[in-house]
Amino acid sequence: MAEPTSRQHKITICTDCRFTGAPCAPGAELFKRLNGSIAALGAPLDRDFSIAGTACMAACTRPCTIGFQATGKATYLFGDVSPEEDIDDLVSFAATYAARGDGMTRAAERPRGLKGKTLARIPAAMLVSEDLGRHFQ
Repeated sequence: MAEPTSRQHKITICTDCRFTGAPCAPGAELFKRLNGSIAALGAPLDRDFSIAGTACMAACTRPCTIGFQATGKATYLFGDVSPEEDIDDLVSFAATYAARGDGMTRAAERPRGLKGKTLARIPAAMLVSEDLGRHFQ
């Protein structure tokens, strides 16, 4: 795998639950399986994605929680992800996400296994704002 500095896309998985105060075993399993699946695909996906665990993504009632993000792209947050059942759908979404300049996908374009699991789609942040009489653009 390439060095993390060369990667443009990031996948973040909740692996430590602040609600229970313990590691999230399903999150750790999802991390392991997804990392292996992305690596097995080879270039360019394995060079383009970094996968990291994080403490609490505040979706404790919808574990496992996973986020996709990249500079200048929409961020996606999915919950109720199964480490056993959703790996292929997550890898498919990663490929679609990487191919989209803005990262945006319609619900119908997302893999079937992720239907109903989208917790949030956050548009890319506006990097430059202009104050037009108390209205920012």
